[in-house]
Amino acid sequence: MTQPLADQLRPGCLEEVFGQDHILGTGGFIPSTISAGKPSSIILWGPPGCGKTSIARLYAKAFSMEFRSMSAVFSGVADLKKIVKQIKETPLFSRGSALFVDEIHRFNKAQQDAFLPFIEDGTIVLVGATAENPSFYLNDALISRVSVLQLKQLDDGALEKILHRCEACKGSLPLTPEAKTYLYQLAQGDGRYLLNLIETLQTKKTDTPFGPEDVQQFLQKRPSFYDRAGDQHYNIISALHKSVRGSDPNAALYWFARMLEGGEDPRYIARRLIRMAAEDVGLADPQALQVTIAARDAYEMLGAPEGELALAEAVIYLALAPKSNAVYSAYSQARAFAAKTTQYDPPKHILNAPTSLMKRMDYGKGYVYDHETLKGFSGQDYSPEGLEIPAFYEPVERGFEREMKKRLDYFSHLREKGR
Repeated sequence: MTQPLADQLRPGCLEEVFGQDHILGTGGFIPSTISAGKPSSIILWGPPGCGKTSIARLYAKAFSMEFRSMSAVFSGVADLKKIVKQIKETPLFSRGSALFVDEIHRFNKAQQDAFLPFIEDGTIVLVGATAENPSFYLNDALISRVSVLQLKQLDDGALEKILHRCEACKGSLPLTPEAKTYLYQLAQGDGRYLLNLIETLQTKKTDTPFGPEDVQQFLQKRPSFYDRAGDQHYNIISALHKSVRGSDPNAALYWFARMLEGGEDPRYIARRLIRMAAEDVGLADPQALQVTIAARDAYEMLGAPEGELALAEAVIYLALAPKSNAVYSAYSQARAFAAKTTQYDPPKHILNAPTSLMKRMDYGKGYVYDHETLKGFSGQDYSPEGLEIPAFYEPVERGFEREMKKRLDYFSHLREKGR
């Protein structure tokens, strides 16, 4: 069986791992740990193809530890116990063993507890690898016993170093500089995928260097790295929301497009746009809510791809609309205040009195019908007896809320005048 190029070129030392200088460079966690001479359990958290497995192997090698591995996709607690038994029976047990657990987030939180006693008694140095946020997938007991190291997606500089290393080992590739740049774009930060692309190109014969068009002809575009149920889903919708809030239409459109490219349900995006209109634009531009609802309805009518244009229109509108969270803030304060004051009843003068008994009990007594007053405003008190309701709504001096502030001040003045 032919050994894949990515495995042939697996780094032989930590210096050959590119793009992770923040943990492998001078003063980084791993060199500092190696200098101290005492290995600790770690979780390597990063996207596919960033070097997690290579770092795990080299970490064990740096401490002359035996390297064992298991995958949470195919293994369970019984497999862990079997490995621990083998470790304890090996003659090399005294020098320690590194247990590499790929996809460690796939173990449920009860299964993760099985690692704890073996980490604590020193039987294993756990090296876990995951592309998912450990905060959400690993239990607190395990996280408290390991150091979580976040790896970065490889930038073009790191990918270029991998390609140069490949050429140094396997010979120059028949690629123009523009074709190499295009390869980096196709790889999208995944070093292993870059080597797979190179391996495919090595099978193609040519008398002249390949240009970007030739590479595009031979290679399939890599599917977008986007996990609809994981970190990417939450991270990118957060980026879209904050770009809208920050009035940056170009960034907002970019993150919107990233979600669509990743296969996100446009209906989900439409719901979030409606939320942004209410939360971040509010009454500074009341039309924003109408625009987002109309965009959702347009998508439901047209579907993809035509309906996506209506959503893009809403994204731009929201990004450029005046912003105010005054409604959101007022509602949050009102909810919190209401939760603490549920013992208070409405004042009797604003209660309906559909029965004679309720009339005799003064329900509705003294109520003034606002429409029958000179200015359509009675100025009555609608707060519960013995409770003063705070001023929750404080409009900002932006957009339509300037008009809302005028109205609020107008009624406040009339109310003060009538007292």
